[in-house]
This record gives sequence, C-alpha cells and structure tokens, in this order.
Amino acid sequence: MQKEICDIGLIGLAVMGQNLVMNMNDHGYRVAVFNRTVSKVDDFIAHEAAGTKVVGTHSIAELIQALKKPRRVMLMVKAGETVDHMIDALLPHLEKGDIVIDGGNSHYPDTNRRTTFLSGKGILFIGTGVSGGEEGARRGPSIMPGGNPAAWPHVKEIFQAIAAKVEAGTPCCDWVGENGAGHYVKMVHNGIEYGDMQLICEAYHLLKVGLNLSAQELHEVFAEWNKGELDSFLIDITSQIFAKKDEDGTPLIDKILDTAGQKGTGKWTGISALELGAPVTLIGEAVFARCLSAMKEERVAISKILAGSKHPAAEDHKSFIEDARRALYCSKVISYAQGYMLLREAAKEQAWNLNLGGIALMWRGGCIIRSRFLGKIKEAYDKNPQLSNLLADEFFSKLLNDYQPSWRRALVRAIEQGVPTPAFTTALSFYDGIRTARLPANLLQAQRDFFGAHTYERVDKPRGQFFHTNWTGRGGRVASGTYNA
Repeated sequence: MQKEICDIGLIGLAVMGQNLVMNMNDHGYRVAVFNRTVSKVDDFIAHEAAGTKVVGTHSIAELIQALKKPRRVMLMVKAGETVDHMIDALLPHLEKGDIVIDGGNSHYPDTNRRTTFLSGKGILFIGTGVSGGEEGARRGPSIMPGGNPAAWPHVKEIFQAIAAKVEAGTPCCDWVGENGAGHYVKMVHNGIEYGDMQLICEAYHLLKVGLNLSAQELHEVFAEWNKGELDSFLIDITSQIFAKKDEDGTPLIDKILDTAGQKGTGKWTGISALELGAPVTLIGEAVFARCLSAMKEERVAISKILAGSKHPAAEDHKSFIEDARRALYCSKVISYAQGYMLLREAAKEQAWNLNLGGIALMWRGGCIIRSRFLGKIKEAYDKNPQLSNLLADEFFSKLLNDYQPSWRRALVRAIEQGVPTPAFTTALSFYDGIRTARLPANLLQAQRDFFGAHTYERVDKPRGQFFHTNWTGRGGRVASGTYNA
C-alpha cells in the first residue's frame, strides 16, 4: 500500500460509520477504514464502497500508515469502554500532534477525561456529537465538536463539508467548546428529542381518543401541521407513519406494541439537570413515560381494575385539533427553554463558552430535531446574545401569551377524556411556575426550619441573611447549615 495518501481514517463500520465514510468520499476526501472484525472491511470495500477511493486496511498499524500528517482518526464505535480500548490500541502508533475523534454517543465526563489524558501525551482529542441517523450521516448530519481547541483547524474543513447545510449554505457544524462540550450539547439534543417525541405522542393520543380519528385522518392532520409553525422532521415522519399500511392493508401503527426503548442519553440529561439544579421537567417526564410504557403487562392488569373517564368524544373537531396543535407548540417552546437553561448552567459549571445561537443553527438541519422553530431560537440569541431565558424573548413570550388559552383547553380535554399527558402537563406547570412571582416555597422553608432548623430568608431583609425560629418554644438556638441544590 502507498503510504500517507488518505485525509482521514475511520474505525467502526456499522451503519453510521459506513455512511460517514461515503459522505466524506462524496466530498473529495480520501478515507482509510478499519474494523475490529476485519472481514467487514473487505465486505464494505467490495460492496458499499465499490468504485470509490476508500482504502481498506486490516490492522491499526496499516491504517495509521495510510494517513497524511497530522493523522486524523475518527472512532465510530460503541460508547464506553470500547472507546478507551481503541484509544489504547491507537496510542503506540500515533505521534505528537495527531488527532483522535470520538464520534459516538459518549458521556461528556468521559470526553473531559480523554481530552486531558491525551493532551498529556501530545495527542489532540475531539469528542463530537453526530446527529441525523443513517440518512443524516450519508447526506449531511448535524455535527457538534468539542475537546482540544488546537484540533479544530485540522478537522474543520472536512466536518463542515460533510455537515448538513441550511440558509446560504451555512454548515450545521461549528466548534462548541473545550473538553466534553460537544458531547454535552449532543446529550441535551437527545434529551430534547425525547421531549419532542413524547409531546407528539401525547398529541396523537389526545386526537385518537378525544376525536376517534382514524390513522388516515391523523396522517392528514399531521401533514397539515407540517405546513405551518410545527414544520419539522419529526412531524413529517409522523404523518408518514400514519399513512403506512401493513401487509393486510390495515394501518401499521395499530400493530406496533406500545413499549418504548431508550439508550440512555435522555436519562443522562435528566441526571445532569438534577445535579445542576436546573428544572428540566419535560425531558424528565419523557424519560419516565418510556419507563411506564415498558411496564406493559402491569398496565394491562391494572387497566382491568382502575376506572377511567366515561366522557364522550368531542364533536367540535376543528377547534379541538387547533387546541391540540397549540398545546404541542407551547409545550415544545417550554422544552427548548428548559434545555437552554441546562446548557447555560452547564456552561457556568464547566467554564465553557457556549454559543447558544450557534447551537440552534447546528440543530437547524441534519439532526433529528431539525425544524423551522430552531430558526426562531437563533434569531432570539442573535438579537440578544446575553438572553437569560428563551421565554423572555419577545417572539416566544407573545406566542405563549396568545396560545395559552388553547393550551389550557387541550389539557382540560385530556383530563376529561382520561388521556395521560405528562409532558403537556409538566410544560404548563412550568409555565405557570416561572411566571409566578411568589411561589409557596415560603411554607416549604418554614417546614424545613421547623423540623430541621434549616433557616430561611425574609422578604423584609436583604438576600443572604438567614434566620431561624424556635417554632415550639422547646428548640435550641443552633441552626443547621444551608445550601442550594
């Protein structure tokens, strides 16, 4: 083999890896590939990559020999220990200034650790989120790179060439930040994806039960929704799903078992929100809804015991559908506002300089949550880069003020029909909570001080002064320490 002829190497020829290789090849980059099951390399070169300039290699040493310097090696392998094992296998063959890229769904603390570890050996590391699934990887994904900033100039051209493009050819890829910032942003993307999907499922359930709509009618409703404010990849594929027929001519959707799977990124988002004290309630409910769906046998048994609503289906189809649409849109706004709150808190905690408007642009195309709506988020941060909360933006605040009566009516209908809407409901609760100047947490603090001497602040004293009351006359004068979660 002629040495040093390839622009980049890629390890891991599963679906995403293969499609990224073909995408790079389409854009004029020569790619060397390797897979631990070596037979996959030969199979790929003989079939999917036949007639291309992709170079197959049969060992890590051979892969490295095929790369131009500084060597760029992208890992598309299972997150976790496999990434560490592959890095260990690469290290003896790399030189200072070479670049290792992890394109899997790694947990951001692992990326923090790997960036530091490899930096100590003179190797530059990038942890990048790649979103868009099989089709995105092949035709243009959203790419969210973070890690060692010195690596970015060496991969920027390739990444931005293969990424999805939006208005004026702008690539859905830019540098996110140091260490695990790229994988953190991808994690929040996936959490928001959980939320979007759950919200769409709740709208479907409400329309199906509340109006007795058929699969064909649901297809028509979602296709219409996709022409307006809700225009997005997920709404589009939902309309297509309702139109799909099984082999016997009946709607396929009705044959699919109602138990949802998950791979962990939504859970990671919820855990991070709890650790940072960010009230990301909707993503949490979306994760729990999947957990509840998995309890199929238990739900079937309990459905025979617990009574539900006997409320008849609604007759005013047009207004019911519009209320459901507005409830979906408002809840979506809340979910993204919560996701951006989490990004803001993580940036403070990790000392990342996140470009929040730029993140919306990266999500605007290629990825699973791509939508017209994300353009409005970018506009909000373009107008005010220091925007503290998406709900304070004029566009979003006006939308919520105008649509909230419909949102409330939709939830009343759901309650009357006995349709579970955990994501819709928590979104409205958050809306009502964040617009409430005085919450009942004063009572909560009094309770904490009563039983645990945890102290409280007073409305008639400066913030930061803490007080303790001897509520029963039998307590002592010593107060407990206090902290904010």
